Amino acid sequence: MNFINGGVCAAKGFKANGIHCGIRKNKTKRDLSLIVSEKRAAAAAVYTTNLVKGAPIAVTKENIKDGYAQAMICNSGNANTCNANGVEIAKLTCELLSDKIAVDKSDIIIASTGVIGQPLEITPIKDGLAELVAGLGDNSDLAAEGIMTTDTVDKQVAVSFNIGGKECKIGGIAKGSGMIHPNMATMLVFITTDCAITPEMLQKALSGDIQNTFNMVSIDGDTSTNDMVSIMANGMAQNPVIDKEGENFTEFMKALNSVTVSLCRMIAGDGEGATKLLEASVSGAKTLQTAKTVAKSVICSSLVKAAMFGSDANWGRILCAIGYSGADVDVNKIDVSFKSQKGEILVCKDGAGVDFSEEIAKEILLEKEIEMVIKLNDGEFSSKAWGCDLTYDYVKINGDYRT
Repeated sequence: MNFINGGVCAAKGFKANGIHCGIRKNKTKRDLSLIVSEKRAAAAAVYTTNLVKGAPIAVTKENIKDGYAQAMICNSGNANTCNANGVEIAKLTCELLSDKIAVDKSDIIIASTGVIGQPLEITPIKDGLAELVAGLGDNSDLAAEGIMTTDTVDKQVAVSFNIGGKECKIGGIAKGSGMIHPNMATMLVFITTDCAITPEMLQKALSGDIQNTFNMVSIDGDTSTNDMVSIMANGMAQNPVIDKEGENFTEFMKALNSVTVSLCRMIAGDGEGATKLLEASVSGAKTLQTAKTVAKSVICSSLVKAAMFGSDANWGRILCAIGYSGADVDVNKIDVSFKSQKGEILVCKDGAGVDFSEEIAKEILLEKEIEMVIKLNDGEFSSKAWGCDLTYDYVKINGDYRT
């Protein structure tokens, strides 16, 4: 398996584009993105668990209940959530797009992101579709830009892998910077692959993967209303169809996981106001659930996040987060280290502090990517979670997000 260029256009038969249609006031920012498959594709998705859900989610669920889709469209700048005519607007968007690309309106995945509770006008979308469709091509970067809100960088990745002697490719784009917490899905993610796989196995792969990837990302503890991770598989790699578990399914899962983990790290590193990517790496747990619970608790701790912003090796905050997590751990066995490109330093052994150089620790923690290495020394299970530091700018960004 190799990382390659191309994002959502890396796989055979996929084209994409992103434009500014007028939903967002800033004309320099794209606000409408489209991904189209040359052939009808197997489709799967997972959605936010928030009881308040964006209208596009209801429409997407209905559209792909048969397990197939051929296009994905997403606008930024408006979440189309908590609007009386939200479903009507989402359905109308699918109808208008269907006329432009000769794809059945029920084969369209639709998503929106932006301000909640603000009416979404159809006019900008309607007027922009011709340009959006005309520009379809190898434009994963433009599509990635079109789904951004407070993101500061676009997020895209792709890998190639082999199934049954055939080269397959899978790629994805994502948006996510704030209102992110491990409760599926925490962001918008669109994934494409030319691997041949049944809708049932595609859904199984996606639902299984997110438990250890997107559900392990937290920026601020808020689960959004429009979160969705969707995937289309058009089979154009012509590999033997994956219709059951086995070696081929395992290889597909590995490739999918490489894409999703990369996107998780990109999202965490681009958290609103963030200056650092944080990774909580837990090992030696009694059970997988214990490892995940500890990793989540540490990565979600506001005090841990604030300490990392200040490059303060305050390991006591990590022990505190583990202690209130509810996980079954022996605190007298826990070791904690901080690690970055500058090296690694042990700060806690068997649940107690050890002598260490504050100067060296500071140097390690001043890096852009910090790993908090937590050894529970009580079993064989491990897990990772991703997040970012908590900065002054997070409050500034969200203090006037709507206005």
